Amino acid sequence: MITGSLVALVTPMHPNGDIHWEHLDKLVDFHIENGTHGIVAVGTTGESATLDPDEHIRTIGHIIKRVNGRIPVIAGTGGNSTREAINLTTEAHKLGADACLLVVPYYNKPTQEGLYQHFKTIAEAVPGMQQILYNVPGRTACDMLNETVLRLADIPNIVGIKDATGNIPRGTELIEALNGRLAVYSGDDATAAGLMLAGAKGNVSVTANVAPKAMAQLCEAAVAGNKEETERLNELLTPLNRKLFLEANPIPVKWALAHMGLIGEGIRLPLTVLSEKFHGEVDDALKASGVL
Repeated sequence: MITGSLVALVTPMHPNGDIHWEHLDKLVDFHIENGTHGIVAVGTTGESATLDPDEHIRTIGHIIKRVNGRIPVIAGTGGNSTREAINLTTEAHKLGADACLLVVPYYNKPTQEGLYQHFKTIAEAVPGMQQILYNVPGRTACDMLNETVLRLADIPNIVGIKDATGNIPRGTELIEALNGRLAVYSGDDATAAGLMLAGAKGNVSVTANVAPKAMAQLCEAAVAGNKEETERLNELLTPLNRKLFLEANPIPVKWALAHMGLIGEGIRLPLTVLSEKFHGEVDDALKASGVL
């Protein structure tokens, strides 16, 4: 089972929006050196919505090659088209990804039965790939209910769910109802500590991009049930968990990484560079959390 701090890795870009492969290598090495337990490649934070299919697959393959088996790589292969999600998942499997992350379809608002059939179809189409569901209703405008997750838990290669609802009681209820049939991961940095203390197996983290060591330590403490250490580290990271979402993710975290000298400021439209009025707040959060 994949556990711990799973960084939702940004995709570094040149000023014109082209992918910056050298900076991507630099980020992968930065995470491995600082104890990150796994990399989520080309998810929301990796700007999957604006990478074309060839770039999407090339980026996943590039990260897998750079990681070279040192930590797990989870490929973001979801979409609002079941056929597209199957194609991306198939390609990621060929490239050697350890698992894939499949977001709830966005914009088209399927029913709960539609969600069940969508994920079931992908799982059956790529049976050799471990698949992690991803529920983030704040972005998709579609909420996968716990009852649907419980149905999907019967499918052998569906092995986990990233719960980005930010609702700890609901997440705790899901953990208890699953009784170990799926691993639950937090997808919300602000509430991740609480969900892991309730039994989640890790955190797919935006904050880990800039504070990998502290987030890895927090996840290790929380998964082990060390409440005191978890709360100490969570308090340290709270400024980042708040300020890295002042504008839509990944706008603030890409600015923070550029401010740290790890990447440039490239980002793709319709996203834009962090508004100047927020620079001081993000800088303060980096300093308060010991990053700068």
